[in-house]
Amino acid sequence: MSATQPSHDPDDTDALGYVYKPSLFGAPSQFLLRQDGLQWHMGAYRGFIPYVDVRHVRMSYRPATMQSQRFLTEIWSDRNPKVQIASTSWRNFMDQERFDAGYTGFVTELHKRLAAAGSAARFSTGMPVINYWIGVIVFGAALLALVVMTLRALLLAEWAGAAIIGILCAVFAVQLGNYFLRNRPGHYRPDAVPPAVLPRAKS
Repeated sequence: MSATQPSHDPDDTDALGYVYKPSLFGAPSQFLLRQDGLQWHMGAYRGFIPYVDVRHVRMSYRPATMQSQRFLTEIWSDRNPKVQIASTSWRNFMDQERFDAGYTGFVTELHKRLAAAGSAARFSTGMPVINYWIGVIVFGAALLALVVMTLRALLLAEWAGAAIIGILCAVFAVQLGNYFLRNRPGHYRPDAVPPAVLPRAKS
C-alpha cells in the first residue's frame, strides 16, 4: 500500500492524498487535502472539513505493540467526528509498515494550508495536561520501586536478581522516559511543527 496518493481530480491539481490501515482487517482510512479543506473517508463514514472549521489539532507520539515508531495527528472540527491520521499502517499479523516520509509530508502540508486559510485552530502536542502528570507520577513511583528493589538485591548479595531487576529498570526508564519526553504537553505554530512529534528519518 502506498502512503501518499496524487489527486485524481483535474480541477484540483494541488490536492495531496494519504492512505493507511488503522486495523488489520478494517478498511483503509483515506484523506485528501483539497484547495479549501480536508476530505476524509474512514470505513463506512466520510466527510469534508473546511480548513476554517478546524478547531484543534493535536500531534503526539503513540507507540504500538508492533511498532515503536508510531505518531498520530488528531483533528477536531465543527460538524465532523474526530479524525485520526497515523504514521503506520497494518501490513500483516506481525508488522505495521512505517510511512515516515508520507506522513510527515502530508501533515506538514496540512499545517501550511490551515495557516494559509487563516485558521483559528489551537495547535497542541503530547498528552492532555492532567493525563500527562498522572502518568509521570505513576512512572516515577514505579521507577523508584525498581531502583529500591535493585539496591535491596545488591545488599543481600543476590547478584543475578539484582542484574535482572536492573536491566528491567533500565529498559523501563528508557522506553517510558522517551514516551513522556516526546509527549510533554505544549503548543506550537502551524509553521513550526515540533520534531519530537514527527517520525525520525530511517538510518
